[in-house]
Amino acid sequence: MTLPRPVLGSPLHLLLLLCSFALCGYAGVRLLDGDWFMIALWFVGAAVLHDLVLLPLYAAADRALVRSTGRWVNHVRVPAALSGLLLLVWFPLITGMVSERYAGVTALSADGYTARWLLVTAALFGGSALLLVVRVRRARGRGPSASG
Repeated sequence: MTLPRPVLGSPLHLLLLLCSFALCGYAGVRLLDGDWFMIALWFVGAAVLHDLVLLPLYAAADRALVRSTGRWVNHVRVPAALSGLLLLVWFPLITGMVSERYAGVTALSADGYTARWLLVTAALFGGSALLLVVRVRRARGRGPSASG
């Protein structure tokens, strides 16, 4: 049995790959320049927390969602995922944990991030619900009872 040859790609692809590795290495060196032990501990703790606690929780929630909504599950998944991503990115400002530091660095107020995140979340779920209503009505319009 012969082993498959590795695909190397074009020279441009290899150059971009080497540049991305160099950039990641530089970022890693800069990140670990300070308190490297606490940073490494944070990464390991985040991975363990995600894999052992959060993943089973949202997998169970997704299974329950699939059972309860059936084929319309993505009308809940997509807005929930987008809202969760926004929460993940803006968590310190949404919770107000860094309001003073944010105001000191940017000279802008950090007020309103929670309300805006809630409004965006409501708009995502509202738009998804509206799309679901439109799709259900179209599906009922095409049914056998509509032609008879």
